[in-house]
Amino acid sequence: MLIMRCKLEMSPDIRHQAIKKQHGIGLPMALFIITILAMIIAAITDLEESSGVGFSLNVNSMRAFYAAESGAQADMAKIFPASGSGASCSSTTSTFSFSTAGLNDCEASVDRSCVAVEGTDYFTLKSTGSCGSGLDRAVRIIDVMAR
Repeated sequence: MLIMRCKLEMSPDIRHQAIKKQHGIGLPMALFIITILAMIIAAITDLEESSGVGFSLNVNSMRAFYAAESGAQADMAKIFPASGSGASCSSTTSTFSFSTAGLNDCEASVDRSCVAVEGTDYFTLKSTGSCGSGLDRAVRIIDVMAR
């Protein structure tokens, strides 16, 4: 049995040309993947930041709603006190500043108007609650009617 072994040798010029023609895709592919990942990270960071800002605005909005509601209730307590004597039919403006937990640094302004119809007083309260400052400031308005 005859086994032939052949060894193919290239001349140095051919080997140099073969290496020179090999253009790898590894580096461009790595740069492309790194760029795509950087864009995804930037988008996620922006989304997280806007989500945080939206959450704080939502919290201040709820606090402003409760401040407006508390202001309306406090003014209703003036109109209809527990002693049973009612308030006179007059237009007034009351301002309440809150320092309790949950409503600290919030305030409410209540504009009261009254109309007397056939001996019955009808009160309309417009309570404006506000919390926060600057870009985080939230304002909510509640209208209440009572007789």
